[in-house]
Amino acid sequence: MDSMFPVSIPVAPAGYKSGFVGIIGRPNVGKSTLMNKLVGQKIAITSPIAQTTRNRLRGILTTESAQIIFVDTPGIHKPHHQLGKVLVKNAKLAIASVDVLVFVVDSSVMSGGGDRYIVDLLTHTKVPVILGLNKWDLQPDQYEAIDQSYQQFAEANQWQMVKFSASTGAGLETLQNLLINSLDPGPYYYPPDLVTDQPERFIMGELIREQILLHTREEVPHSVAIAIDKVEEDVKITRILATIHVERLSQKGILIGKGGQMLKTIGSAARQQIQKLVDGKVYLELFVRVQPKWRQSRNQLAELGYRVEE
Repeated sequence: MDSMFPVSIPVAPAGYKSGFVGIIGRPNVGKSTLMNKLVGQKIAITSPIAQTTRNRLRGILTTESAQIIFVDTPGIHKPHHQLGKVLVKNAKLAIASVDVLVFVVDSSVMSGGGDRYIVDLLTHTKVPVILGLNKWDLQPDQYEAIDQSYQQFAEANQWQMVKFSASTGAGLETLQNLLINSLDPGPYYYPPDLVTDQPERFIMGELIREQILLHTREEVPHSVAIAIDKVEEDVKITRILATIHVERLSQKGILIGKGGQMLKTIGSAARQQIQKLVDGKVYLELFVRVQPKWRQSRNQLAELGYRVEE
């Protein structure tokens, strides 16, 4: 499936700006929601459960004056298994490999130890940082103390600070302008109509995983990986076969549900999302496979697409 990858890249006009912007922060502060809103299309999955983003996902925003390539990273946290170590290492690598960083925090609550940990990481980088106070629309009436708890980070490190709501879009134009002003002149890195550098198969797997997280919540947390086994396209329909890998037999039971109802619900919801992606009808068949302790195994992590990025 190469419909997302047109090959022609035009020459950028004089004075055009471009660059890579890393979006970092603690788990569940709204990084993926922010990238989806800026890019204008759903390419990163969102979930009320922490640690949703696994792979470094690139979203591409092309305007008349700039092309911004957003790198959405896993939430930085203390890892508890091999998968967690891979995710955090990839997030740290992203810090060093971009032109500008947006450090996203949840401004509906006071700053905490997790934020301070990331601030310490960022004091060692020469990359410009913009402190993004997300969830501005959810702030309580007495928000001054909350703002001050983040303002101290910005003042101590001479960071620019901007308040916005990734869910409503309020304040994002200011953030976008700050980012463009922070970039150097450069070429188009990608064709202007591209919104992500990830292949469609990857996005399909992520859309299935999102529905699992939404429908099973804490019961089947993050011991789930999706393999897209087969994609067949014809004029009228796209047929997709996918396997859901879990670590325990009990999780397989939860995913299938009584009389197969849960798997039908997940499949139906994922199919509707994938139809938006491929802009056409989709037939989706899901299988569930138990693969014990896959998150602890480097080989199994690699087979399922989770590698430490170079």
